[in-house]
Amino acid sequence: MDWQERLDREISREMPELKMLAEEPMARHTSFRIGGPARRMAFPGTVEQFVRLMEIAGQCGIVPFVMGNGTNLLIPDEGLDRLVVHTGELRRIAPGQESGTFTAEAGCLLRQAAEYACTAHLTGLEFAHGIPGSVGGAVCMNAGAYGGEMSQVLLGVTALFPSEGVRYVEGKDLDLGYRHSLFTENPEAAVLSARFRLEPGEEPQIRQRMRELMDRRRASQPLEFPSAGSTFKRPQGYYAGTLIDQCGLKGLRIGGAEVSQKHAGFLINRGSAACADVLALIQEVQKRVKDQTGVELEPEVRIIR
Repeated sequence: MDWQERLDREISREMPELKMLAEEPMARHTSFRIGGPARRMAFPGTVEQFVRLMEIAGQCGIVPFVMGNGTNLLIPDEGLDRLVVHTGELRRIAPGQESGTFTAEAGCLLRQAAEYACTAHLTGLEFAHGIPGSVGGAVCMNAGAYGGEMSQVLLGVTALFPSEGVRYVEGKDLDLGYRHSLFTENPEAAVLSARFRLEPGEEPQIRQRMRELMDRRRASQPLEFPSAGSTFKRPQGYYAGTLIDQCGLKGLRIGGAEVSQKHAGFLINRGSAACADVLALIQEVQKRVKDQTGVELEPEVRIIR
């Protein structure tokens, strides 16, 4: 009996209400619109269901791949022979007991968390309004933009650790740095929810700030094309997009993948890009930038094998 059959049997017996899809195209669930079928894809509706699913997977000898909104992923065209757990149904937000605090589940989109903060007259999360990812992914990567980042607003995180179970981690212990956290070092762990602490503010001013940042994003980024956002991490002392532009690589194309002519830090899907196209373009950009500037670019996009 293969792992899919074992999993199907256990889920049917213990969690018949769980939404589970077979051979689900990952291109439907990533912002790159690239990726072949996942052998199994589950959509737990509650944190309790998520935790139980992970327990069952472990009992079946399966190491699941947990994903949020799929905005920083590059999935192979042949798909994934594994269980993919999508957190998109885990999007509840609740006010905290302390003034200025609230909790958002891992699948909650950042724009939803920012909108909640705005209507609650809380400021500090405006930077996240235009970031297309989920709370869980943002915690893992310490997402940030326009001078703000998750480390500035996080009180702590509740997470599932396979060897320890569910526990709460204080913000100071999350090891948050540039595109780095406790979870990038422990990819087997999964964020369940995050606690935020913000400052009091006025809704009109908060909303105006969110509009301003969204306008800046639209003006400078190729939001009209599928992409995974900034493809490369910021090298120390440089900006990846500036280096790529200075090397004359805007518009460079391999297959359906292209270096955006609007923002050189973005590799975009022109409509027919395969995973192999994007990988080849990443490597070509890295080579040319290295040859011309001596700077090595490291991908920010997560390349899933």
